[in-house]
Amino acid sequence: MQNNATGSWFASRAAEQIHREQLERVERFNGRAAMLGLLIGVITEGLTGYGIAHQIGLGPLVDGYAACHTQFLPFCF
Repeated sequence: MQNNATGSWFASRAAEQIHREQLERVERFNGRAAMLGLLIGVITEGLTGYGIAHQIGLGPLVDGYAACHTQFLPFCF
């Protein structure tokens, strides 16, 4: 017969291992998705001439126009 404390220890170790394996798979997927997104952004920049910030709608902030006119920053460029 197995002691209840020993059984719960094995169960918690098994759950921890399963959680760690799931976390590794999720993190690997997120990393690959980020690399793919960056590659697509760089290719689009090469084809269109617009940077990644412009592609996602942050172009005015990068250019300084929105920062000066909406007072996101205390100074203008």
